[in-house]
Amino acid sequence: MIRKSNGSSRRIFTFPAVHPCESISPSTLLNSLIDLGRSISGYKSKSFATNKVNARETFRHVSNLLVFLEEVQDGASILPDAVVLSLSELHLTFQRLRYLLEDCTTDGARVWMLVRSDQVASLFRILIRAIATDLDVFPLGLVHVSSETKDMVDLIIRQVRKAKFESDPDDIRVSMDLMWVLNRLENGIVPDLNTIKQVLDHLRIRKWSDCNNEVKFLDSEIGIECFEAEKKKELELLSSLMAFMSYCRGFVFDSVDSEERNQINTSSEILKGINVDDLRCPISLELMSDPVTLSTGHTYDRGSIMKWFRSGNATCPKTGERLTTTKFVPNLAIRGIIQQYRVENGCVLAESSRKSRDISKTVLAGSVVAENALKILAGFLVNKLVYGSLQEMNKAAIEIRILTRTSIFNRSCLVDAGTVPNLLNLLLSEAQENAIAALLNISKHSKSKDIIVENGGLDLIVHVLRKGIKIESRQNAAATLFYIASIQEFRILIGEHPGALRGLLELVRNGNDRAKKNALIAIFGLLSHSGNHWRVLAAGAVPLLLNLLKDSDREDHITDSLAILSTLAENLDGAVAILRHGALQQILGLLETSTSREAKEHCVSLLLALCINGGLDTVGRLLKSPSLMGPLYSQLSDGTSRARKKAGALIRVLHEFCERRSSTSATSVPPQERFVHVW
Repeated sequence: MIRKSNGSSRRIFTFPAVHPCESISPSTLLNSLIDLGRSISGYKSKSFATNKVNARETFRHVSNLLVFLEEVQDGASILPDAVVLSLSELHLTFQRLRYLLEDCTTDGARVWMLVRSDQVASLFRILIRAIATDLDVFPLGLVHVSSETKDMVDLIIRQVRKAKFESDPDDIRVSMDLMWVLNRLENGIVPDLNTIKQVLDHLRIRKWSDCNNEVKFLDSEIGIECFEAEKKKELELLSSLMAFMSYCRGFVFDSVDSEERNQINTSSEILKGINVDDLRCPISLELMSDPVTLSTGHTYDRGSIMKWFRSGNATCPKTGERLTTTKFVPNLAIRGIIQQYRVENGCVLAESSRKSRDISKTVLAGSVVAENALKILAGFLVNKLVYGSLQEMNKAAIEIRILTRTSIFNRSCLVDAGTVPNLLNLLLSEAQENAIAALLNISKHSKSKDIIVENGGLDLIVHVLRKGIKIESRQNAAATLFYIASIQEFRILIGEHPGALRGLLELVRNGNDRAKKNALIAIFGLLSHSGNHWRVLAAGAVPLLLNLLKDSDREDHITDSLAILSTLAENLDGAVAILRHGALQQILGLLETSTSREAKEHCVSLLLALCINGGLDTVGRLLKSPSLMGPLYSQLSDGTSRARKKAGALIRVLHEFCERRSSTSATSVPPQERFVHVW
């Protein structure tokens, strides 16, 4: 009757309980209520870090109620309407109670439930007393149960009304200890390690992965609260707690769990089998930044569906079904996958400018506690990078790698603390994989690029690119070069480096899918400096890219290769090299068959550049293709603004050629034509 909730897709402290429908049969309602009661009792086996006493009291009362409900079920043939009404109210209370128990046992929510222990205790009290109210109006005389059971129901009512359901004294004490630690951090003072360990022990946070789960959960809550401006104080508290748990993860635990370490290094496995189109909003067709789910079960980007509703629509855009409510809930499961996808595909030629979170929340620390905690932790990590054992250095590199994934503030703080030179020193060690991954994240920050280059980082990164211990290290080195190449001066230096382009092309040739992509994007970035065009051509990029277009079944590889070829074709030498390798027919085929808007746009740009730099012979050969004009006119109507301009320009070139050929039989051949005599 009621779909079981999924803790990963629902906000903490939101209880989307619904009244059973009026037409439900009494037996179905009673069966569902008993199932709910058993589900609540099933939480006995779960771990409660806080409000343990209140949870135990709840299980006792619900277990007694189940005895009553099961006896009603055994003796029921037809239940009167008055009983159904009471059972419906009890069903609603049971739903809310199960949501509360789910919150108390949510993985990663322990510290958040601790600081909200008073609120949780109050919710237990409210819901248990709601059970008494529901039973008060239950017409016991209308059901067939024993007198002992009726006495038990009366006893339950009296007991739940007297029950205090107060905060656990241990929760109060530990919560005060936590607030003391946060206060010390707010004042920039290193807190007592023993007090921190007592807090963690109470919460049963006993290993690195437990701590990391807390950080992940708090980060997801911050991502939701960012859309609600009035939640400033709650945001600050969440940021402070997340910084505290990051601090604990770095200070308290000496090693990373082996399973968690594998997840850090092979996180792209999560995305295997994911169709990126499933992560796009059905309305905007863009990757969703804030996915929300309607009552129909379909997911849309929050901004798109809100515009849909504001336009007066009250239906599900995908199914056309009329909605009974326009309320929606954040889909944290899809959000997590999209964030993972963005991390794993962080280097893209074109990406939506929309963010899943207000950028100010990553530029700023979020709270004074978070700012000071990160500064203290940064100094600690640098000390480990300088004076620690190899194991400690690697652990520090892992912490920096995680801290710098999404937060601009963290990157800035860790750069200022002096992590870059020390991470570079690890690139020739066994800690290479985590060091280069950390440098990749840090290289996205403007201040880091100069420091990397000034400390001889280009040679070291190119070394990892070509001879990295693992393919993951090599692909991260390629991505790091892409970010460093965002500065004109460094684009020149990378292009002039004797091993950089060779290493990138080797990844395109023999790397895995992720390595190929990062290498392609790095090459594309280098082409922003015109002086690198001839270097890319001389390194043999054109035949390699054309082979990739022919053999790859990955849309992103094809799109990125076309983008590079299109850029190369803007110069005469590049156009000549592409035409000499017989690419014209291949590009025409992709324009006709590709389902990617980006790929089609790059095909049009490439064909236009080849016509401009390849001479009239190229234009004439294009006109021999009977199916060319259809895709071009399709770009005029369906393409992006840039695609429409390029398609229009190419159509004009083709028309002018036809007009010139029909008006005269002897047209002087432009100088460019002498270069091209191949198809």
